[in-house]
Amino acid sequence: MSRPVLGLCAGLLMLMASAPASASCAVEWPHWQRFAERWIQPDGRVLESSLEKNHSTSEGQSYALFFALVANDQARFEKIWRWSRENLAGNDPQNILPAWLWGQGKDGVWKVQDANSASDADLWFVYALSEADRLWDKPQYRADALSVLAQIKKHEVTDLPGLGPVLLPGPIGFSHIGHLWRINPSYQPLPLMRRLAAIDPKGPWQAIAALTPVLQREAGSHGFAADWVGYRAVSDTAGLFASDPMKADVGSYDAIRVYLWAGMTHPKDPLAKPLLDSLHGMARATASTGVPPEKTNTRSGSTEGQSPSGFAGALVPYFSAKGQPWLEELQAQRARGAIDQWIAGSASAPFYYDYMLSLFGLGWADHYYRFAADGRLQPRWESSCSATAR
Repeated sequence: MSRPVLGLCAGLLMLMASAPASASCAVEWPHWQRFAERWIQPDGRVLESSLEKNHSTSEGQSYALFFALVANDQARFEKIWRWSRENLAGNDPQNILPAWLWGQGKDGVWKVQDANSASDADLWFVYALSEADRLWDKPQYRADALSVLAQIKKHEVTDLPGLGPVLLPGPIGFSHIGHLWRINPSYQPLPLMRRLAAIDPKGPWQAIAALTPVLQREAGSHGFAADWVGYRAVSDTAGLFASDPMKADVGSYDAIRVYLWAGMTHPKDPLAKPLLDSLHGMARATASTGVPPEKTNTRSGSTEGQSPSGFAGALVPYFSAKGQPWLEELQAQRARGAIDQWIAGSASAPFYYDYMLSLFGLGWADHYYRFAADGRLQPRWESSCSATAR
């Protein structure tokens, strides 16, 4: 073999070794593939993530973006973000936060229906984009992530008297209701806060993370997470936690994510154990029947109803972290069973939210991904494609 040919072969080998993670590192993840086929359009729009039929939300887009990264699905990741960037953020993430609701208006036009943003979706956008840059070497994603992050700090973070920096659910409608603010504990997963603190060391993310167990403690003494928590100013320098003025002391479809995030938080995170210890109510309530309640009252400790299968999927990491394997397995069986029945044609398709919760919980349980103590995403494919990860 001639030297030019040998040189060409060596060059090709070097190029292959340095290329971004590709289809050769693709992840066979049936639950993700079914989600993508059922809920994601070819242009990257996620369907049915709103109560409005065929409407889309920033939550659905941001969660799907995260899972595309977990699955090393670069093509779909690009489409999901492009659609979100163009349609929710006006192709201008430097100045516009993604609108939370997009769909068909009464005038028949498909467009943004509510321009208010949702901070949880915004954080997941930032996290997925910044980790895509790190794992795939895509600096354009990092640029967009930093742009959105700057907008979050400007419009969705505020200092409350006696409390410090707080993540508001959105820029409009959650503050100064008679000097009372509404906070959603499920909007600030600890792994995301840790990673954002590394990306933006001077930002408020560590302080917001430290507030997570405080919100749980103030929600009530029965070990249940609340959908919403209120905070009322009593002076310019002090305030008190209060029941949420709209949802009171209920824990249900928002709060279920608090258990999910707590279960997936790395055990070496200093807040992982105190947070889990404070969330003892759901374990007790589920142990009595094997099925998590649909609603809880954080003040009285009462429970109501039987939850859908998505709650079971979300609680799999929680029971794992709590060291309760029989409850973990019971919930995993229930969540998988609901999906299997749909595939077999013996049940209708799950609601978007139920499937999404199960995708989070079962994907974690099946080791498709983990979060490091510093919040870095650890997808299964990273080890086989480690040469491309920075």
